[in-house]
Amino acid sequence: MVGWPLGPAIVHASRENFTLSLSLRFHSPIALLRLWLASAIVYSCSFSLRMASMAKTHCSIPSLLPSLNIPRTSSSQNLPILSTSFHSQFCGLKFSNPATATAPAPYRSSFRTSIVAKVNKGQVPPTFTLKDQDGKVVSLAKYKGKPVVVYFYPADETPGCTKQACAFRDSYEKFKKAGAEVVGISGDDSSSHKSFAKKYRLPFTLLSDEGNKIRKEWGVPSDLFGALPGRQTYVLDKKGVVQLIYNNQFQPEKHIDETLKLLQSL
Repeated sequence: MVGWPLGPAIVHASRENFTLSLSLRFHSPIALLRLWLASAIVYSCSFSLRMASMAKTHCSIPSLLPSLNIPRTSSSQNLPILSTSFHSQFCGLKFSNPATATAPAPYRSSFRTSIVAKVNKGQVPPTFTLKDQDGKVVSLAKYKGKPVVVYFYPADETPGCTKQACAFRDSYEKFKKAGAEVVGISGDDSSSHKSFAKKYRLPFTLLSDEGNKIRKEWGVPSDLFGALPGRQTYVLDKKGVVQLIYNNQFQPEKHIDETLKLLQSL
């Protein structure tokens, strides 16, 4: 029996069994990333050792698949991954009220690669018509003739998204001076956007992309093996042509700096 400490996870491995013990300590994005890496190690090591064991026991292919055991404990330092009373929002990844402690769906199925970008610099992106925070229908064509900043973010009321929205708010006069409009898009509904905009006094438009249809059409890549919606910003010029694509999940305020630099050069 051997064990490896990996940030928030301890992996215990033997030839016969693999157990992944998790301590829920999501203090930083790095901690969550280490958790996913620990899971990958469990699958990799399990497959290798069981392949070696198959030569002796002639086990079948289905038996090669490792199990994921997540022990429940009453200790305050080792909690179930998700419990009925647990609710957390981490950079747009929301967990709430599951029936049992299970791995996220993207993990159970497979590690998914990021979406290949469908919108590139120098292209005219697909148009859209979505509802804003007041329930009014807004089309991308409305902004033709002026620069527009379209930023996709994971979710309302999450720490990173709140920082980003407030940074756009604090620099909004600079965007107006450059003649540009700011539009935020996420999968939240209009009522969520309205509450979010009112709470933080956001002076710009928030659009509801329920079902993430526009996010997919624009090819916004996801993070953390598909578990976390991507944070990506586009700057379109007066003709509607993309002049900048900026992606940075964990430094949301930098989106504002990069877009202002580009707008000042147009």
